This record gives sequence, structure tokens and C-alpha cells, in this order.
Amino acid sequence: MMAENKMEVMPVGKLIFEMSLPPLFSMFLQYSYNLLDSAFVARLSENALTAVSLSFPITTLMNAVSIWIGVGINVLIAGHLGKREQEEANKTVTLGLILSFLVGIILNITVLLIISPYFKSFTENNDIYTLCMEYMGVCSFMQIPNMVHIVIQKMIQATGNMIEPMLFQLTGVITNFIFDPLLIFGIGFFPAMGIKGAATATVLGYSVSMVLAFIMFLKAKHKIALKTVGFRFEWSIVQKIIILGLPSFIMNALNAFTVTIVNLFLVAYSDTSIAFFGAYFKIQQLIIMTINGLIQGCLPIMRFNYGAGNLKRLQSVFRYSTILVTSLMMFGTLIIMLFPTQILSLFMASEKMRSYGIMAMRIMATGYLFCGLSTMISTYMQAIERVLPSIMIQIFRQMFFLIPIMWILEKALLIIGIWIAFPVTELLTFVAAVILFMRLKFQNNNKDIVGGK
Repeated sequence: MMAENKMEVMPVGKLIFEMSLPPLFSMFLQYSYNLLDSAFVARLSENALTAVSLSFPITTLMNAVSIWIGVGINVLIAGHLGKREQEEANKTVTLGLILSFLVGIILNITVLLIISPYFKSFTENNDIYTLCMEYMGVCSFMQIPNMVHIVIQKMIQATGNMIEPMLFQLTGVITNFIFDPLLIFGIGFFPAMGIKGAATATVLGYSVSMVLAFIMFLKAKHKIALKTVGFRFEWSIVQKIIILGLPSFIMNALNAFTVTIVNLFLVAYSDTSIAFFGAYFKIQQLIIMTINGLIQGCLPIMRFNYGAGNLKRLQSVFRYSTILVTSLMMFGTLIIMLFPTQILSLFMASEKMRSYGIMAMRIMATGYLFCGLSTMISTYMQAIERVLPSIMIQIFRQMFFLIPIMWILEKALLIIGIWIAFPVTELLTFVAAVILFMRLKFQNNNKDIVGGK
């Protein structure tokens, strides 16, 4: 008989803190990669910062695919463990590792094929284009180690162990932080590689994380294990992974889509505006995705208790985590509101960039709270297998609302309309999420799940 899992017996408040703080920290580390690159690269030139900013949608999309597969595996394993299906959980582990390598290779090749026409569509400045190609020509090779280490991270988190994933994530970020200045500026016996050095440090950081993740997974004792005897590649498991992780992919992929669309608007103004938005968006992602780490820490708890049929505990986790997300989003908003000048100084912002950047940051930050609440509702629906409404919330945010609102406001208010479009979009997305949630609550066949009855 399987031993009791802490996700079904530990007090909810203590469990959420234990499960969520490590992935919160891990997501902070994960999204610090691009921030570190931008901060160091900005010391080369504004063109170099623009190149990294134009590359950001591609690296974000690469991360989105990794999180897609990782979260799908996480939710599936947590559900199996909640139902005491150890054999199925172990099969998912083995297939998930194979899938991570295959998808990583395919995406790596795809990125190398598309980067040239992609960058040519955004800039006619040959210096910026060359810097873009140098950066992504190396950075594309981050995908395999990035995907594999995230998949292992999510597997281990599904069992309730949140410390080990944080450790190999931390090791990768420290590696990147150390080698960024060494390889960019050529300190000591290291060559001065410029923007290529930033990309090399990123790939090296992810590679260290992947190796350490494998060592920890194979050497330590976990509640899941590789199933090698009698293993078969089952497409039904792959389909479940894809479906269950799809909302997380869409949320992250649409961030790449958002940056691309905003850059298309900003290219009519200046390269400086593109450099600013790329720098700001990394700060925004660091805040929002760090808090999303807390949300993702709550996801396996909700999924486990949904699988175990413990609906009262499921509701308790949802309420408690929503309070935490609200508090943290308000804190993130205050940071942007109070310290925009100091934040822009990290990127060696010119006077021109500061002239509109400070106001732009404060405007866009007003939507953070609504973003956190709608994401929490989306994650809850993901945990109870209501994938379609979960996806719809993300699509509302980045496509149905943002693009037309930005187009209308930019026509009326020029560049300031672009910034105002973000909080307006978050407010409308939150309203749509509440409507979907209430609709689900009052459907007869879902009352016991959503209402906690």
C-alpha cells in the first residue's frame, strides 16, 4: 500500500508555502537569464540591446514549448499519484524524457532555419541584424538542455519535492551570471566575444542545469522512476501531455506573440522604443512569471486532490493561493511604480529612453493584479481538466483584446496608446475569466467541483 502523500494530509497553508516557494524561486531564476543577458549586453551598445530585444520572442517561444511539455507531464504524473497509479506515473516519466529530447532537437533546427527572415522583417539596420544573427545563432542551442531540465524539474515537482528542482535551476543561473561578463567583455584569459558571449553563457547555464538535473533524478530516491522493462511508446500518453500542458504553453507562447506584435507597432517610432520595450518586458516577465511559479506550485496540489476526489481541499488550495497571488502582484506593481528610473538604469537607458520609458512602465504595471487573478482562474480550470476555458482566458488576453485595443489606442494617442492597451486588456481579460468561472460554477454537472460542494 502506498504511503500517504503530503498533498492530501499536510495543512493547506503550510503545504502551499512548501510547494510554491521553491518553484517561485525557480521561475525567478528561469526568467533572469534573458534579464542578465540584456543588462550586460546593454553595456556594449543600444544596438546590442535592441538585438537581444528582437530575439526575446524567439527565446520566449522556446521556453514556452519546454514549459508546455513539462507542465503536461507534471499534471499527468500528479493525477496518477493522486489515484495511486504508480505504474502509469512511471510510464509517463520515461516517455516524457524521450519526448523532451525529440522536441528539443526539432525546435533547435527550426529556430536556426527561421531566424534570418524573421530578423530581416523587423530591421533594416545591418548592424542590428548582424548582432541578432550572432546572438540567436548560438542561443538556439539552449533548447535541448532547457527542455530536458524543465521536464525533469516538473516531474520531481509532481511528487511534492520542490527543493531539488530549485537547486539545479540555481546552479544554472549562477553559471550564466559568472560567464556572462567573462565571455562578453573578455575578462582574464577568456576571449571578448561580445553578444556571442552572452548567448554562450546562456547555453552553458542551461547545460549545467540539465546535467545536474539528470544526476539528481537518477541518484536520489523519488516517488517516481524510469520504467525501462516492458516500456512502449504510447501516443495516448503523448496526447494527454500535449492537452494538459497546452494552457501553459499558450500563456507563454502568446507572450512571444505579444512582443512581436508590439515591436511591429514600435518599429514605426524608433529602434530605441524597441530596445526599451524589450528591456521592460523582461522585468515584467520576471515579476509575473515568478508569481506564476507560485501558481504552478499550487497546480499539482489542486490536480492531486482533484484526482483523489477531495474537492473541499481543492477549493481551500484555490482560495489560499488566490490571496497570495493578489498580494504578490500588488507588491510587483509597487516596485515598478516606485523605482522605474533605477530599473531602467540596469539597461544603461539613454535620456531619450527614459523620457517616455518611466511613464510607460507605470502605465503598464497597473494591469498586473488583473493578470494574476485571471491566470489563477485559468490554472484552476487546468487542474480540473477544463482545458478549453483555461485556454480561452489566455487567448482573450493576448489576441482577442490586446491587438484591436492597441490598434485603436495607437491611432488615437500614438505611442502612449500602446502602453495604455496593456492594463485595459488585463482588466477585460479578468472580467472574461470571472464570467467563464461563474458559468462553469452554475453548470449542473460541475457544481460540486467549482463550488466545493
